[in-house]
Amino acid sequence: MRKILVEVYNPAASRSFDVFIPVKSKLYEVLMLLSNTVSELSQGYYKASEQTILCDRKTGNVLDLGRTIEELGLKNGAKLMLL
Repeated sequence: MRKILVEVYNPAASRSFDVFIPVKSKLYEVLMLLSNTVSELSQGYYKASEQTILCDRKTGNVLDLGRTIEELGLKNGAKLMLL
């Protein structure tokens, strides 16, 4: 299974996390895992919810949950933001 390394920033926790994500996974699957993990690691500063979104940190564009990581064109070193 091929994976890429991305940086996920969470403003609520004021922290970034380096995460390996599989390129064939749908974004909604990755988002669920990321939001639960960040919620645990943030010591209560961030709470996972159904309204959680993942966007490109540079442009602010919200990523399409129904597409795979590969379809979104994400590459190693991509900077994302979890809101």
